[in-house]
Amino acid sequence: MKVNVVNIFEKTISEAELHIADGLIKEINVTGPENPTLPYAIPGFTDAHVHIESSMLTPVQFARLAVVHGTIATVSDPHEIGNVLGMEGVEFMINDGKRVPFKFCFGAPSCVPATIFETAGAAIDADQVGQLLANDDIGYLAEVMNFPGVINEDPDMMAKINWAKHYNKVIDGHAPGLRGEAAQKYASHGITTDHECFTYDEAREKINYGVKILIREGSAARNFDALIPLIAEFPEKIMFCSDDKHPDNLVAGHINVLVKRALVLGYDIWNILLAACINPVLHYNLTVGLLRENDPADFILVDNLTDFNVKETWINGALVAKDSISLIPNLQSPHPNRFVCDPKTAAEFIYKNEKKSESQIRVIEALEGQLITNEIIVNAKMQDNEIFSDPDNDVLKVTVINRYENAPPAAGRPAIAFIKNFGLKKGTIASSVAHDSHNIICVGCDDESMAFAVNAIIEAKGGISAAGNGKTHLIPLPIAGIMTDSDGYEVAAAYTLLDNFVKEELLSSLQSPFMTLSFMALLVIPALKLSDKGLFDGENFKFVSLST
Repeated sequence: MKVNVVNIFEKTISEAELHIADGLIKEINVTGPENPTLPYAIPGFTDAHVHIESSMLTPVQFARLAVVHGTIATVSDPHEIGNVLGMEGVEFMINDGKRVPFKFCFGAPSCVPATIFETAGAAIDADQVGQLLANDDIGYLAEVMNFPGVINEDPDMMAKINWAKHYNKVIDGHAPGLRGEAAQKYASHGITTDHECFTYDEAREKINYGVKILIREGSAARNFDALIPLIAEFPEKIMFCSDDKHPDNLVAGHINVLVKRALVLGYDIWNILLAACINPVLHYNLTVGLLRENDPADFILVDNLTDFNVKETWINGALVAKDSISLIPNLQSPHPNRFVCDPKTAAEFIYKNEKKSESQIRVIEALEGQLITNEIIVNAKMQDNEIFSDPDNDVLKVTVINRYENAPPAAGRPAIAFIKNFGLKKGTIASSVAHDSHNIICVGCDDESMAFAVNAIIEAKGGISAAGNGKTHLIPLPIAGIMTDSDGYEVAAAYTLLDNFVKEELLSSLQSPFMTLSFMALLVIPALKLSDKGLFDGENFKFVSLST
């Protein structure tokens, strides 16, 4: 194979012949200087932190879509399915990933459940984390979201960290907004990365504490613009990741999009390729080839180093994508699940005011492009002591419903709160993808449409749905209530239709309403969120009342 070999380590480009045998690059025979008429071979892209489950696709289906964009490997935290199925879920991800020519590096989930303030489907304790880390299929301790536990040296959290140290495996971080002495102490326990920085100053400070920064650009959380200047100052400390990416966005692009954006902004190509191709492989000790003799033949061919259009993707010497067509087979998977939830009535979403003489309430303020939220105080729309959604002022009812057990009616009613910035003028959206415990979450303008959307998910035992204008739409997610093994391109097309319905007919103003919805129950991200047990203050780690 005659190509231009891009040697990132030596910062050279040479015409060369690649000799591939037994899945390895046996020889790189340089034949001359750069030849612009030939394609350019570079190491494939690695997503340094992603939850495969957030694509709503199995590892098989995720790989089929990702290789088209030159992605050959991911560093994947399976804690989403872990929160539903525990160890069984982690094993499902590993086994499914082994069925295709793609390099998944799965981690041992460190926080399942994420907190004690919500109902999850399973738990993974310190001993089980140790069992996972002893497995060669597990490459690292996945994001340590319980940063208060690390700072205060909680015994269970420290036991998990110590298992990672025992097996000499990387420890991933997750500490949004953590600064100063607290951040330094957190990092001192062996935390080596953070993908949650949302300002340049925060990220730069953490680099000073020895933490590598993952620049994230997912479907909801997007920090590229704020953090990309770091690549010029600390090229060996930066990686690219998507964290959470819905199927329509994955069809459109992956890590290749970040590479192109950085190039357009004028950043040095060698620093960009370090972040996209080299740094994740070295940091996580991945078995991924880096275009060197005797490495696995993992590489991509691009048309040139300006447009960066991916023409071919090779993994272990096998061609897995060519000219935007995936060559990975469309395989179906088993359907493990845990879903026990009775249908709901509209009456169950009625909220009676706790303080009859007062109308001010705490409201979750969702922020476009961020996982963090604000707590704001608004005047509720009330009648006969009942608080209603107020679409005119964009203050809507939000509910989280336990999907793992049918509790007695008095104790098992949906948790209710209110949220701003979804922009719906009519109808409802709902999802059983609700980080991290994946109960049912729903935002709506009226109780009747909320019941329609929620019950569609309950009947399917998992999915995302929308109801309004006399219509109810559903994408079923039969695997753990969060994934499907249907063809990834068909799922992406169905998702696009559903997303368009929500934006065009229900008039949501969000760029990614379902992805944003999925994070409104993520209690470990400040400031105000909702679990199936109630409204939660993520800064002080305690429940709060709706009324002020």
